[in-house]
Amino acid sequence: MSAKIIAFFNTKGGVGKTTLVYHLAWMYQDLGLRVVAADLDPQANLTATFLDEERLEFFSLNEGKINTIFDCVKPLLNSIGDIDNPHLEYIQENQLSEDLTSLSLSTELGRLALLPGDLMLYNFEDQLSAQWTNCLGGSGQERALQVTSAFWRILQKAAVNHKANVILMDLSPTLGAINRAALIAADYLVIPLALDYSSLVGLRSLGDILQSWKNDWMYILSKNHTTSLSLPSGDIQPIGYVVWQMPMRLDRPAKVYNRAIFEIQNTYREVILNQPSENKISLENDPNCLALLKNYQSLMPMAQEAHKPMFYLKPADGAIGAHTKAVKNVYEDFKKLAHKIAEQTQLEIS
Repeated sequence: MSAKIIAFFNTKGGVGKTTLVYHLAWMYQDLGLRVVAADLDPQANLTATFLDEERLEFFSLNEGKINTIFDCVKPLLNSIGDIDNPHLEYIQENQLSEDLTSLSLSTELGRLALLPGDLMLYNFEDQLSAQWTNCLGGSGQERALQVTSAFWRILQKAAVNHKANVILMDLSPTLGAINRAALIAADYLVIPLALDYSSLVGLRSLGDILQSWKNDWMYILSKNHTTSLSLPSGDIQPIGYVVWQMPMRLDRPAKVYNRAIFEIQNTYREVILNQPSENKISLENDPNCLALLKNYQSLMPMAQEAHKPMFYLKPADGAIGAHTKAVKNVYEDFKKLAHKIAEQTQLEIS
C-alpha cells in the first residue's frame, strides 16, 4: 500500500500549522510508523524546526548536491531533465544524521525523515503557473504535466526510498501555484485554525478554491492524451480541522472571540463539505473537529530551545514540577489526534 499523503493547509498564517506537522511527525514515528515530513513551504519553517543551525548551514553552503525540495525540481526549471531523486534527512532526538546513500543505513537510523524545504522554491512558482493551462493539450502538454505533477512524483520517490507509511506536508498560507500543485499531490487535507475571526476568513476562502483546483485537475486528466507519466488523482479529501486554543487577547472583543468559537464548525460544513450548518453543535462535539489543542504556552519556548517536541521534554530541559504533568498531557493530546487522523485516512497503527 502506498504512503498516505496528508496536507496541512490554511490561507491564514499563525495558526500553528508547522508546529502541528512537527509534533505529529514525531508522534507517528513514536507509534511505530515510518514518516516523511515534507516541507513545501518556501519559508522552510518546518526544516528550521527540525534542524539545528549547523545542519541548516550545511544546506546553504553545499551547492551542487541534491539536498532540498528545490534541488529536486531544479532540472525542470532549467529544462535539462526531469525531477531528481529526493534527499531525506533522517531525524533522531538530539542527533542529526549525515547524508546517507544506503537504505539499510537509513533504516537503522530511524523512522522519521525530513524532505527539507528551501526559500529558492519560490523560483518554481512562475513555472508552475505558466504550465497550468498547457496541461490541457497541444505540443507542450507533456512538459506541462511533467512540471505540474513534480511534487507528487517527488513524494512518491521519497515514500519508496523511506518505505514510508505516511507523508505529512507543510504548506505556506497562500493560494499560489506551488500550493495548487502540492494539494493536487495530497490524498487528505487537515485545516489548522485559531479561535479568531481571521481564521474564519481564511477558512471561507478555502472552499471554492479547493473545489475549483480539484475540478480543473479532473478536467486536465480527462484531456491527457500525450503522456505516460504516472499522475496524481487530485481527489483530495478534507478530513477535518484542528483548533489551537490560544488565550484570548485583552485587545480582542469577547463577542468576536465567542462568535469564532460557534461559527467555525458551521463554516467548515458549509464551505468545505458543502453541507448545511447545525447551529447546536459545539466544537467539542463536532465530528469534523479533530482536536482542540491547548496553547501549551510555557512548554513551547522550552521545546524550541531544546530542539525537540514538547512531549519529549525532560527535567534536564527545564520540564520540572508542574511541567512534568503538562508534558504527559501534551503527549496524550497528540496521541489522540494522531489516532483520529489515522482513522479518517485508513492509516494503520499497530
